[in-house]
Amino acid sequence: MTGQQILVIGGTGKSGRRIVSRLRAAGLPALVASRSGDRRFDWTDRDTWDTALEGVRAVYLVPFDGEQLTRPFVERAVELGVQRLVLLSGRGVDVPGYVDPRNPAAQTHIDGEAAVRDLDIEWTIVRPGWFAQNFDEGFFRDAVLAGELRLPAGDGAATFVDAEDIAAVAVAALTEDGHDRQVYELSGPRAVTIAEAAAEISAATGREIRYVPLSPEDFVAELTVSGWSPGDAADFAEAMAPLRRDLDSHVSDGVRRALGREPRDFSEYAKAAAAAGAWQGVS
Repeated sequence: MTGQQILVIGGTGKSGRRIVSRLRAAGLPALVASRSGDRRFDWTDRDTWDTALEGVRAVYLVPFDGEQLTRPFVERAVELGVQRLVLLSGRGVDVPGYVDPRNPAAQTHIDGEAAVRDLDIEWTIVRPGWFAQNFDEGFFRDAVLAGELRLPAGDGAATFVDAEDIAAVAVAALTEDGHDRQVYELSGPRAVTIAEAAAEISAATGREIRYVPLSPEDFVAELTVSGWSPGDAADFAEAMAPLRRDLDSHVSDGVRRALGREPRDFSEYAKAAAAAGAWQGVS
């Protein structure tokens, strides 16, 4: 795929911006698709799809959660000449009981995977588990900065995957042969509880970060008091349910299969994030 345009949808997100950086560092033509990116793109405005896809031969696709837009988009991409597609999905999509299949975000991934599998082009599906970067870039960051992770995670553990590994797998699938029709489930090399994650971050920052387990009801109540809508708070609590039920503690082999090496450990992530100043101001 060298020398051909690669479109990154979700190019400003955790995985997308790392993919763009890696592609450009390798001298490959990466284009960010967003409302203000290299190619104007808006999931809800189909008039922007064709312009974004013009001259593109490979696409990294972060779907629009809660909407059934992956299927029409990938079908249009093929019509316009895209030859290779890498879809970001989610771990647990094919596990009965992992999430409620009626959940709109789950439906996005289930239908999106089915649509990609139907394509007559090269495709790869990437299914990461919990991102390690949720602690410094995502929805756990404010809690880390406050010094207290108050979450309904119980004693469940997750094999948190580093976004750098997700990006490395995606870049390999976008640019190398040998990844066609592969589904890579990605995880870190070991399971880590939230309490253990807090301890790792504490060690990396030199400041105490505590984990305070909450019931889902108390978690929702606290979020609601802080300004969340009851619906959004309940959705967040539900998103934590697989972790609380210990459904994310298994180690997956996707990084090793795709890259021929082991994934980065959570402790390595925490040390690197702390050294980069991710948690400056932790109290």
